[in-house]
Amino acid sequence: MKKITVFAFLLFSFMVSFAQSDVITKHSGETIKGKVVKVDEFVITYKYEGEDAENSVSKYAIEKIVYGKSGRIEKVTEKISVSSDEDWEKVIVFEDKSYIAGLTRVDEIKGKTAMINFQTGNTGDKKADKKLKMAAAAIGCPFIFMTSDKTTVGSSSNQIGGSQAIKKGIAYKY
Repeated sequence: MKKITVFAFLLFSFMVSFAQSDVITKHSGETIKGKVVKVDEFVITYKYEGEDAENSVSKYAIEKIVYGKSGRIEKVTEKISVSSDEDWEKVIVFEDKSYIAGLTRVDEIKGKTAMINFQTGNTGDKKADKKLKMAAAAIGCPFIFMTSDKTTVGSSSNQIGGSQAIKKGIAYKY
């Protein structure tokens, strides 16, 4: 009888400790069991079950968090669906590397204006930004990590004048 009571107590303790793990669900379908340490504006810091090392993941990669102790469900971000270059306006550009943690690298992309054009610096920049986003959307990627943003004006851009904007980045998906 004493062995059964001890066994039941240990089993109950194990179930309670297991139920207190937080479950992070990514947009890719992957789940992470562990302990959410901190939720910042763009990044979630967590620890895997049985580990002390802290890991970080972008909020953009996370669908929801189910907190083990309370059972509360926190919706983190909506999934961004990009299926063709027509969805270019949905693409998000990041300049901080921590925002891409947990996303999958796909390819390097570039958006630029023509060498000879009569655009102002501002409109050339917008046109290059649009081309960069369209390149990401064409390969089904809703995220870009910007690696280079260069605009040349006047005689340093071409012989006739005008300006040329060149933007480079790395496309990411869930």
